[in-house]
Amino acid sequence: MKTIGWIAAASVAATMLAQPVLAADLEQLKEQGFARIAIANEPPYTAVGADGKVTGAAPDIAREVFKRMGIEDVVASVSEYGAMIPGLQARRFDAVTAGLFMKPERCAAVAYSEPILCDAEAFLVKKGNPMGFKSFEDIAKTEGAKIGAPGGGTEEKLALDAGVPRDRVIVVPDGQSGLKMLQDGRIDVYSLPVLSLNDLKKKSGDDTIEVFAPVAGAPVYCDGTAFRKQDTALRDAYDKVLAEMKESGEFAEIIEPYGFSAAAAKSTSREKLCKG
Repeated sequence: MKTIGWIAAASVAATMLAQPVLAADLEQLKEQGFARIAIANEPPYTAVGADGKVTGAAPDIAREVFKRMGIEDVVASVSEYGAMIPGLQARRFDAVTAGLFMKPERCAAVAYSEPILCDAEAFLVKKGNPMGFKSFEDIAKTEGAKIGAPGGGTEEKLALDAGVPRDRVIVVPDGQSGLKMLQDGRIDVYSLPVLSLNDLKKKSGDDTIEVFAPVAGAPVYCDGTAFRKQDTALRDAYDKVLAEMKESGEFAEIIEPYGFSAAAAKSTSREKLCKG
């Protein structure tokens, strides 16, 4: 897999990330030589290795698209989902490439590219799904049941919208923490997209847990690379290259080894997804 180089010297990275770009102008980013992207640490969407190297379907696509736009590299910064759009708007990033699913409220806040990665919601539960959770509503109806979800992420909102009380929706910073909390009995279910939980389960080697999918009543979502609302020219240039890669088959070559479907991304559009 292609990887994205992390800035080698921490002091250099800190300096680069501390200096805001006043406008995400294509020519300016070309001259700068890199685009700053916000990512999560949620395989197979994104992953950060112990050596600082970044992999995953979302940043791999971003790096290749930006490269073809004349921007030679990306500088990645790990962020919680709830902080990604505020960070983008505050110009700490030039784009978000992190499995940030398109929803009407997010589309009102950022300028998305066309769809890139699509997935359905899933639950990580103890083997046999002893509480019988098939939907977020099931969790809400089960007295005392606690669900773990990323802060500011789709799963947190789905749980709250289904009626799970706020004190039973536990914000989890990353996949390993969610796995450990489930194993320790601090939560009864952990929710992420199917591919993320399948990856987590496989790497854990734990036969006492299982993935339930798809979650009843939960929609299939697609993400896109998110830009600031005023940066539509940059977004449009990105979309042009992305469309060329989809047409040539290079898009599929990058995302399908991670388990994502290129056909799913090509079957829908930003317009449809932003309408909800």
